Amino acid sequence: MELRHLRYFVAVAEELSFTAAATRLGVSQPPLSTQIQDLEYELKTQLFVRNKRRVELTAAGVAFRNYAGAILAQVDEAVEKTYAIGRGQVGELDLATTGSVLLGPLAGLIARFQAGMPHVLVRIQEMPPLEQELALHARKIDISFLRGPTGDPALVTELAWPEKVGLALPQSHPLAGNGEIALADLRDEKFVFLRLKDSRFARYLRDCCVEAGFAPNISQQVVESHSLLSLVAAGLGIALVPEAVRELARPGIIYRRLVEPAPVADVMMLYRDDRSAAVDRFLIETRDYFRQ
Repeated sequence: MELRHLRYFVAVAEELSFTAAATRLGVSQPPLSTQIQDLEYELKTQLFVRNKRRVELTAAGVAFRNYAGAILAQVDEAVEKTYAIGRGQVGELDLATTGSVLLGPLAGLIARFQAGMPHVLVRIQEMPPLEQELALHARKIDISFLRGPTGDPALVTELAWPEKVGLALPQSHPLAGNGEIALADLRDEKFVFLRLKDSRFARYLRDCCVEAGFAPNISQQVVESHSLLSLVAAGLGIALVPEAVRELARPGIIYRRLVEPAPVADVMMLYRDDRSAAVDRFLIETRDYFRQ
């Protein structure tokens, strides 16, 4: 038995006319009659009572019509959902990032994607950068949003959006009155940093200081950007922070731009080359979102 037999049978059962059913199906009547006869032979049961004046379903035909209709409806649903999954319109998407990246435009991007793709379940996970790369390789996440390139040849790295690095310092700091501050002018300052062993971005900022002619005097190291601000507010040092961290307004802290050329806090997307259609959809949405 093939799906063709079920579709032909349902058409005749609904029309109760071989002529009307043949017209509806776009086939000639003799092959349609042959297909119904083959179906009845396979089922070893008469499905229709036929005479010159009318066509009626037998009791077995009525029962089979319900089953056949349900089967065809399931097939149509399976085709529709499979097509949608293949187009990236249905599925699941696991994103990983850090708290400071979420302070930027990522949340708005996700909201727009969800509005356009309501049948794609998006899950956001906060985790340290190194864990994100491991999770990508373990297929626990689909896209990682990190600051700076990873250098991992097994992962695709693409710019999500550019971002500057600025300076967070106490409002009472002698440099607070400056509109912009050169990195080299910070050689005698105490810094608070993200933990160097866990953060490639922190190591990058340290290297930028070295290129500017000094090794930063790091008094404290923490895991999250919001913790940096607590230490700055307490007077334990100044901090080089991404632009997005300015969203964390703290009393007693001001933000100043750095004189160009200055470090950057560009956010990169990391993903596997063998990705799902839902991932491709999200990547396209991200490119369009930041192209505006």
